[in-house]
Amino acid sequence: MSSAIDVEGKSPYQESATPIGNKYAIDGIVEDESSDASLRYGETRMDHKDMHRMGKNQELMRMFRSFSTFSFTIMIQATWEFLLCANTQGLVNGGLAGLFWSYVWTYLGFSLIILSLAEMASMAPTSGGQYHWVSEFAPPQYQKSLSYLTGWMSTMSWQAGVASGGFLIGTVIQGLITVNDTSYEPKPWHGTLLIFAITLIVFNLNIWFARGLPMFQNLLLVLHVFGFTTIIIFLWVVGRVQPASAVFTRFENRGGWNSMGLSLMIGQINAIYVAICSDAAAHMSEEVKDAGLVVPRAIICSYVVNGLMGLVLLITYLFCIPSIDDALSDATGYPFLYVFRSSMSTGAVNALTTLILVLVASSNIDFCTSASRQAYAFARDQGLPFSSWISWVHPKLQVPTYAIGLTSAITIALSLINIGSATAFNAIISLQLVSLMLTYAVSIGCVLIKRVLHPELLPQARWSLGRFGVAVNVGGLTYAVFAFFWCFWPGPATVELKTFNWSVLIFVAVAVGSTTMYIFKGRFVYKGPVALVQTGRMRTMM
Repeated sequence: MSSAIDVEGKSPYQESATPIGNKYAIDGIVEDESSDASLRYGETRMDHKDMHRMGKNQELMRMFRSFSTFSFTIMIQATWEFLLCANTQGLVNGGLAGLFWSYVWTYLGFSLIILSLAEMASMAPTSGGQYHWVSEFAPPQYQKSLSYLTGWMSTMSWQAGVASGGFLIGTVIQGLITVNDTSYEPKPWHGTLLIFAITLIVFNLNIWFARGLPMFQNLLLVLHVFGFTTIIIFLWVVGRVQPASAVFTRFENRGGWNSMGLSLMIGQINAIYVAICSDAAAHMSEEVKDAGLVVPRAIICSYVVNGLMGLVLLITYLFCIPSIDDALSDATGYPFLYVFRSSMSTGAVNALTTLILVLVASSNIDFCTSASRQAYAFARDQGLPFSSWISWVHPKLQVPTYAIGLTSAITIALSLINIGSATAFNAIISLQLVSLMLTYAVSIGCVLIKRVLHPELLPQARWSLGRFGVAVNVGGLTYAVFAFFWCFWPGPATVELKTFNWSVLIFVAVAVGSTTMYIFKGRFVYKGPVALVQTGRMRTMM
């Protein structure tokens, strides 16, 4: 790439690093990575340089290469799978055309966030992700406090995300049972037990089969493409076709809002939901070989590929919905199951839904992996209670086993809420979205400030936005704030106890709680990653 985005990192203050087999040419000098006794756990010289600059020890094995990192990021986003399963609010607020166009503008707007995250992941390729970037790039007087709050929000978001995946799998299974047995009455505790089973599987795979995860991702990518192709062909062949005017121009407001524009803003939540989690690869940076270049490329390539697949799937799906009213009132609780069974045999519905469940479950495995690495990194920097325990890495397995166990335990604890109130559980899950959007906004805002006021203090980046950095960061920050605002709104205009978006209350409670923890404890033990950064530039900044 020769202009806006310089993937080789050719800014005036960056080094040029070119891989040559097992060697690296740094500023024209070829250095053999295998000759350096300090390299460990599969890291390259550039990985070692990055970790040394950030003041971190290499504790995890770098098992992921370029393609497996790309596969991992593709699978954890699983855009077409989640778009198929989670589109109810878009249909309620916007209808067929609203769901389509909100996906288009979200895909374009979110791309600016993706580009910003990719560059920061190249500047500081660490499992910490957003809270680390805030610590490095925020104004000195706000580095510690902002980083601490961002770390807590990121932790809450990723932990809630793991629970949301289990909840989605459990309720889709209940819907599939309803397809096969109309007398079945889904109970909340049934879904909770299914979440228990799913969590147990995810926990064991993350502990005992961690070394097989890279190869597993590559195989799943094949299944991801196969499932997409199979479902598209089935719907093209047997689906009932809506007119193009209905899909692209017929907007509907079933939420009771006083304008179509407001309804569309609220309905875009589904499109935002399927666009998030691109920072997953960043949280795996310390297990990726040559992370400073591989991770940003994986973030961007996976977003483009998943986004295009999601667009094709969405258009096909919208053309095949015979009736929005019937889809929303279907006994399964999922419009896509209504579409399947309105045009296919029960056997075909079972086969296709099982394929989707396998892919969503695989995404949940990756979600647990990424969430545990984020918690491990934040605990390593003394950001969580019992930090030394959470950040412990098993010497033989070389995975943060306690962080994985904690993530699984939190999923189980959250799923218990579903027994008493599905509404309360869904509100906690919605924290995934609002908390993550906040971390995006804060980290992008901080790097933008540093870029404008002190560009010479930015760390080296092998994947750079170049001269378009300010424009991209401004666009990404604007969209992140825009999406954050709309994520708090309830679906219907007439709000009742069971339809109120409780994420507002829970978000404020988490923010107040983390701020209180910072005042009474965090500010004494949490120094922030920037305290360990080993560059003269950063020490001057401090």
